[in-house]
Formats: sequence, C-alpha cells, structure tokens
Amino acid sequence: VAGELLLLSSVIFLLRVVCGCPVRCRCHSSSHSVDCSRQGLAEIPPDLPPQTLTLNLQDNQIHQLPAFAFRSVPHLRTLNLCNNSLSKLVPGVFHGLQHLQVLNLTQNSLHSLESRLFHSLPQLRELDLSSNNISHLPISLGKPWENLTVFAVQQNQLQQLDRELLESMPSMRLLFLKDNLWKCNCHLLSLKLWLEKFIFKGGITDSVTCASPDTWKGKDLLKIPHELYPPCPFPSPGAGASRVQQLGSARQPDPRSPESHSTGRRDHSECEVKPKPRPVNLRHAVATVVITGVVCGIVCLMMLVAAIYGCTYAAVTAQYNGGRLAQTEVTVKMEGKEPYDSSQA
Repeated sequence: VAGELLLLSSVIFLLRVVCGCPVRCRCHSSSHSVDCSRQGLAEIPPDLPPQTLTLNLQDNQIHQLPAFAFRSVPHLRTLNLCNNSLSKLVPGVFHGLQHLQVLNLTQNSLHSLESRLFHSLPQLRELDLSSNNISHLPISLGKPWENLTVFAVQQNQLQQLDRELLESMPSMRLLFLKDNLWKCNCHLLSLKLWLEKFIFKGGITDSVTCASPDTWKGKDLLKIPHELYPPCPFPSPGAGASRVQQLGSARQPDPRSPESHSTGRRDHSECEVKPKPRPVNLRHAVATVVITGVVCGIVCLMMLVAAIYGCTYAAVTAQYNGGRLAQTEVTVKMEGKEPYDSSQA
C-alpha cells in the first residue's frame, strides 16, 4: 500500500510538473487561472504557467516583490495581491505586464507609491489601493491612463490629493476616497472643484469627509460653500533662497523660542479655512430685499389705515362739536331776547 501511495504521489507530482502548475497552487486550464491563495507563501511561485491570465495570491505572507517578479506570466490580465505584508514596491516590479487590466493591492502596508511604479501597465483598468497606510500619492503616475476606469484609495492616511493626478485618468468612472484624513483647507479646493465636474459628467464617487480643521471636522467636502475657501497665499520670491541659506543654521530650531512657536502657528494656519460670518450670496441678498420690501409695505399700509382713521375721527368729532356749538349759540340768543321783550311790554 505504501508503494502504491508513493507511486500515486509521484504521478501527481509529475503531472504538475508537466502541466506547469506550482505544487501549492490550483490551476484551471480552461480559464488559464492559478489560485495560490491562503498557502502561507512568502514569495511568488517560480514555476507559474506562462499562459496564465488570472493569478490569485490573496491571504499570504509576501513581504516584498523583486523587480521583474512576474516575467514568467507576460499575458497576465488580473493580479490579486490582497491581504499580504507588502510595505514597498520597487519601480520595476510590474515590468513586462503589458496586458494587465486589474490590480488588487488592498489590505497591505504600503506607505507611498513611486511615480515610475505603473509605467509598464498601459492597459490597466482597475487599481485598488484600499486599506493601506498611504499618506501621499505622486502628482503623476507616468503617462495618462487612458483605460483606467476604477480607482480606489479609501481607508488610507491621505490628507490631500493633487488634481493633476486625477486629470491623468480621463476614462475614470468610479472613484473611492472615503475614510482618509482629509485636511479641508485651501489646498483641497481644487479637489472639490474637480469632483463637482466629475459628478456632473456622470462619474460616481463616495463621500470625502473632512478630518481637519475642527471647523469642518465631520463635514462633507462637497457641501462646504466655495466662498468659505480663501485663496492660498503665494510664496514670496525670496522665500526659497532664504530657506536654502538658513537650512544649515535653522535645521534644529529651539522649541523654547516664542518666535519659533509663533512662526509655526502662523505657517500652519496660513491655509486653514477661516469661516466668514456672512458669506456674500445672491440668494441671501434677494431674500433680504424681498423681506425688506414686504415689511415696508406692511408699515406703509398700517400708517395709511391710521391716517384714514385719524381723519375720520377728527371729522366726526368736529361735526359733533360744531352741532353742540350751534345749539348753544341758539340757546344763548333765545335767552337774551326774553328780557328785551318783557321790558317792552
């Protein structure tokens, strides 16, 4: 029995070798897919079938990927590296994947991305970088991504996102940005304007919730009026030169110096959003004019009613007093005639 089991295992091993499927993976020849998920792998299997179109490496322990890591699968279209331990990607890691369309890098430990990282992926359609520790993205990731339609960076440490990066994705239709540390200052106004245009053209995105400053914490970026964003201050012409000259002497400023604290607070608050008590708004102005007109009309109407009532009351009083006065004069005249007539008699 032991001999038969050994023979069977040898046959299975030889079949795997002949078919070109790694020992710890499952290969499906009909769909040209290789599933190596949940195998505790620390590196890419070296004997992947060259005709592979879909490669699943999810839920492993891969810490790093060398350059040309996928040279053995040049026709790869879908690559899933979800839930590994990747902290950095070298620029040439995806070199040779001219046909890759879907790249899943979620649930890793990536902190940043280099601009040259995706140069060799001209056909990329979906890029998912969610649930990492990415604090910033480069302004450009190479040539314009004409084919990219889905871009996800939710659940990271992003505070800002450059508009130029988004404009390099003209075909994008789905954009996921929520659960980041968005700093809603003047520098994020360009992102707000781009998102409004993106939604107007039919794009779909989730919410961008402000994490700072405290004035807008928890607020949706798209619901903050444009008027509350002051323009960012332009750096002075000599600022760069002075900073270079002072780099050696001011590399470690004295934390006890009040000037350094005040300067730090000033630099930090230059771009902070300062809400105005009453922003200029055409609707508010029109509403104010209408309400003022209505109030003035009511006051004028009340004054007119009061005037009519006063005049009527004055006329009635004058008529009444005139009748009393005429009756009194008649009475006096009659009393004055009686003694005259009696004396004649």
